[in-house]
Amino acid sequence: MLSRRDLLIGAAAAGAAALVRGPAPAFAKAAQPSTPVNFAVPAGACDCHTHIFGDPKRYTFATPRPYTPEPATVPEMRALHKALHTPRVLIVQPTVYGTDNTCTLESMKLLGPGARAVVVIDDKTPESALDDMARLGIRGIRINLETVGQTDPAIARQRFAAAVDRIKARKWHIQIYTRLSIIESLKDQFAASPVPLVFDHFGGAQASLGLDQTGFPTLLNLVHSGKAYVKISGAYRSSTQAPNYPDVTPYAKALIAANPQRIVWGSDWPHPDSAQIPGRKTTDIAPLYQIDDGALLNQLPVWAPEASVRKTILVDTPAKLYGF
Repeated sequence: MLSRRDLLIGAAAAGAAALVRGPAPAFAKAAQPSTPVNFAVPAGACDCHTHIFGDPKRYTFATPRPYTPEPATVPEMRALHKALHTPRVLIVQPTVYGTDNTCTLESMKLLGPGARAVVVIDDKTPESALDDMARLGIRGIRINLETVGQTDPAIARQRFAAAVDRIKARKWHIQIYTRLSIIESLKDQFAASPVPLVFDHFGGAQASLGLDQTGFPTLLNLVHSGKAYVKISGAYRSSTQAPNYPDVTPYAKALIAANPQRIVWGSDWPHPDSAQIPGRKTTDIAPLYQIDDGALLNQLPVWAPEASVRKTILVDTPAKLYGF
């Protein structure tokens, strides 16, 4: 009888074509850098926040879901990271697939030993599946509150406690996409967590609200104490000043100054549009944002002028956190 691991590997082989085939003519291509990287990226650098959206005929979207993205394929991701000089990558399970991690797992396998992933699970996910995923390169589970508009601290507290209970015996972490008000409300629970925590996208900080906005000092304290990691990723989600996002610079510098060993960088490629737009159904195609990831990465030397600190952020901390 085939094991669950055999089934996962077999499924990966069967689905490979759906991940390497280019997007259908009806879809635009995912963004590629138009600005060359202007600094020496250290060897072994990792893009710590990406997604893959495969052929929708092969990889079924969850119902309901908060949005419907255009495809973003493995070859497109390879081209992106060749241009950015980032040979390592973390794939994050996107909300649109729910707890069906097939696309993420198969993409990670195709990308090879330089890829790791974070998945989404629920109470129906068996321990045997977690064991199999650990062998394949999974290093954590994700709680996404923000994309689905979940702002109730009680629900956040319940989901976090359940996640801790599932992985506390594993060498995994919990990745959380939420807003600063939730971080403020759950600060004691986060500080006491027995497993590592990683907050997405500047912890949800909004550049227009100032460094003293509710929750940001708490986030800095969690980073300073080593209780949490933060991704300085998707700067355009915090900024109102494209294309170079200068209003995000004080936040990035503050987080790095708090504890550079608890900071990682991510592009958020292929930049899905999860916004709720009047008149657009969640089943309508939401075009991917066309973000210049070269310009995005070029902000890192502005935020971290010292090459040694950039190596910590791009190489050393991801290697430790994701097991490269």
